Amino acid sequence: MRDQADPSASLGPVWEMSSMRRVRLPAGAELTDRPGPRWVLVSAGEITLEAAAGSYLLREGDAALVDARTAHRVTASGRVEESVMVVGDLRLAVPVHRLPSPLVVWGFATRHEGVAALVGICPLEQMCDPSLFSSGYGTVIGAAMTVSWLEGRDRDGAAAPDEAVAAVVAAVTARPGEPWTVERMARLVHLSRSALGERFRRALGRSPAEVLREARMREARRLLGDPSRSVQYVASAVGYGSTAAFSRAFSSHHGVPPQVWRDASSARGAEGGEECSGREGEGGADHERRPQPVAVQQRAS
Repeated sequence: MRDQADPSASLGPVWEMSSMRRVRLPAGAELTDRPGPRWVLVSAGEITLEAAAGSYLLREGDAALVDARTAHRVTASGRVEESVMVVGDLRLAVPVHRLPSPLVVWGFATRHEGVAALVGICPLEQMCDPSLFSSGYGTVIGAAMTVSWLEGRDRDGAAAPDEAVAAVVAAVTARPGEPWTVERMARLVHLSRSALGERFRRALGRSPAEVLREARMREARRLLGDPSRSVQYVASAVGYGSTAAFSRAFSSHHGVPPQVWRDASSARGAEGGEECSGREGEGGADHERRPQPVAVQQRAS
């Protein structure tokens, strides 16, 4: 059957978050954690977010989102005795917009009082992995960050979303296990492979193959959450011809093999009763490419 793009199909950005915690850092201390995406909301004190293209001083109520591809460092200010922040592994699983990274929202807690209040009532001191909260919270927080960014973008007169790109993203996200190729994605919206690639880069800052991989990895994480499903089953379900090929792709994307990721996720759930404060996790900045710090709204001096 020939692929047909559904002009009525629409898909908003999909956010994921598996953990959220409160971290307390003494003056000058650095936040250390496993590589990956990061959302930070400053509750008290002030922190410095540093990336290759610049640095930001965030104070109480400010928030920042950094994707897994952006190398960065978060350090507590030396001017206050202790800084407190909420940290979550917020990830944009299905991209619809080309969000900058880092994405800084000054006065997030004031601009999104309801979201900040929800974060405040989540039992962060008692639950390191608040699985009953974090999934829904990820959607709400991601939407608030996106709204803030869109407000600034609309003021700048940015172009509307690309409908062809949105249609392809919707298709591969709905059916990640199918034998997709870039040529097949291009046929779906009646474009050449090169034209589709250029439109993806303009709209999302990613290639069609990268978006397909992210869609498959999102589904893989969901399936790995069910211990009754073997890694071999998951590999086949997300479109890989062999367990070895899937394991290589998953390890490249997440830094660990699928079984190790599954074991670590189970362990985090079992440790849900511990309090989270201070330094945690492994050292080192997130690794990958080209940070583009963008401040959504300049702080008044």
